[in-house]
Amino acid sequence: MYSNKDIGCIQACITGNGGNMKSYKLFTGVVLVGFGLYFLLNEINMSPFPDFYSWPTLLIIVGLAFLCQGFIGKDHGSILPGVILTGFGLHFHLVNKLAIWPDDTGTFLLIIALGFILFNQRAGSGLVNGVLFLLLAGLLLFYEEIVASITFIHIGESTLKFFTPLLFLLIGGYFLLSKRK
Repeated sequence: MYSNKDIGCIQACITGNGGNMKSYKLFTGVVLVGFGLYFLLNEINMSPFPDFYSWPTLLIIVGLAFLCQGFIGKDHGSILPGVILTGFGLHFHLVNKLAIWPDDTGTFLLIIALGFILFNQRAGSGLVNGVLFLLLAGLLLFYEEIVASITFIHIGESTLKFFTPLLFLLIGGYFLLSKRK
């Protein structure tokens, strides 16, 4: 059913670096120290900032552990999940606190784009994905301004709102169906 190559890939995804568990000591250590500090500060009623004790903080802790693993432990595959988890955690903390922070789907795509771009700087791949997600994030974040600026085309806003998801489906389908190198 599964080839040896598939099983090796699954093991590498679960344990990192082809099954070498030693490489995740840094990740595990940062998560445990982070969670320990989180629970200790909660126990002694000391809060570094308002609303610290919530699930987004736990996302940030795990994300920072992945980033440490990616940059310090040189496990570049950990950079993308690290940026995504840290970014999502920060987003959920900041969305209701900073008036300038956008509460939009484009924000999530922007965080993913940043993850791919940072991953590309270390691993040398993923730049196309990063630029694509960056363009899609820009489209979503500045949708109203884009619609207002292309009124000369005489396409209604409802038509554009219909075609935007189709654009996502077409690009995603292309990536799923195109031949892999």
